[in-house]
Amino acid sequence: MRCFSCFDSKEAEQLNPRNGADERRDESPMVPPQSNASSKKETQIQKDGAGINISAHIFAFRELATATKNFSPECFLGEGGFGRVYRGWLQNSGQVVAVKQLDRNGLQGNREFLVEVLMLSLLHHPNLVNLIGYCADGINAYSYTNLPPEKEPLQWNTRMKIAAGAAKGLEYLHDKANPPVIYRDFKPSNILLDEAYHPKLSDFGLAKLGPMGDKSHVSTRVMGTYGYCAPEYAMTGQLTVKSDVYSFGVVLLELITGRKAIDSTRAHGEQNLVSWARTMFNDRKRLPKLADPRLQGQYTMRGLYQSLAVASMCINEEAAARPLIGDVVTALTYLANHSYEPATAGGGARAATAGDQEERSGSRYARTPGRGEDEGGSGSRWEEPRRRRRRRRRRRRGEEGF
Repeated sequence: MRCFSCFDSKEAEQLNPRNGADERRDESPMVPPQSNASSKKETQIQKDGAGINISAHIFAFRELATATKNFSPECFLGEGGFGRVYRGWLQNSGQVVAVKQLDRNGLQGNREFLVEVLMLSLLHHPNLVNLIGYCADGINAYSYTNLPPEKEPLQWNTRMKIAAGAAKGLEYLHDKANPPVIYRDFKPSNILLDEAYHPKLSDFGLAKLGPMGDKSHVSTRVMGTYGYCAPEYAMTGQLTVKSDVYSFGVVLLELITGRKAIDSTRAHGEQNLVSWARTMFNDRKRLPKLADPRLQGQYTMRGLYQSLAVASMCINEEAAARPLIGDVVTALTYLANHSYEPATAGGGARAATAGDQEERSGSRYARTPGRGEDEGGSGSRWEEPRRRRRRRRRRRRGEEGF
């Protein structure tokens, strides 16, 4: 399993790198998982105050070292700010897994490791990565599906499918989980795909419990990836579910345009994707320029306009003006299920133009009454215009008579 790649990307820089100090948290404290390697391979982590027992498989370090050939370079899949990921094979079950080894000198501390174990033990959804188990030495094992390298850019239908699936994952965290969970690090490298391009959200180290009771937000230290953080969160540290909606809007723009959120290699004025896109949202004639050129026009203008409208609302500077993620899911599910079948380059634009011409010609013909309507005027919706024309002709005849 790997992150989607409709464009090349590197690991973006992190905001406020950790200096070893624990982050202040408002939610109830979580009990660290304890392992008993001598007798049990499974343990229960109990969440304080809720009385919820969670069963999670515990691996011995030797099991995961054997599964990854002692973390061999040939099993290496990738590396992020929190550690390296390896492909592994469990001898007991024969299952292929993705093994993430915590980097003790990296950006993720023990607390984030425990948060991820707890979150993924409690939360289960088709669009969330499945935690197989963990090792007390700071190693997690996840479900893994091998996806062959992408040789061509993702098609429009595939991009909308990825966006809709990722939105469903956020919807589960925001609306179905109790209490709600704020993901806080939504970005392309945290969206994993299988061979059917089914998206799964991964890396819950920065996830945080949302506001409860009469609270409107959670005050926390600013963490996340530059280019994806909501402006109000970056400035005030006030975190809400709408912060995730903003991050989702940035990723949706990346899927539509094929550009990175921050790209210093582009011309001045185009390096920040959100700022560049906002200059075009108010001019409908410029919207086609936002589409990824590698799509070669294989999309419909209607689908492009609707997806850009969703992205525009999600990246609104005012958090209250952003849509709920459930509304985003409804819109993108429609786009993902709508069949787009343009055959040639530029087909999307030509299809839209033909449709516009048909609408214009239809309205023109509608304003021109047929012969049957002329002869039969009673009750026709064109009767009133004909009367006005007759009155004008009578007035002209009267003027000519004088």
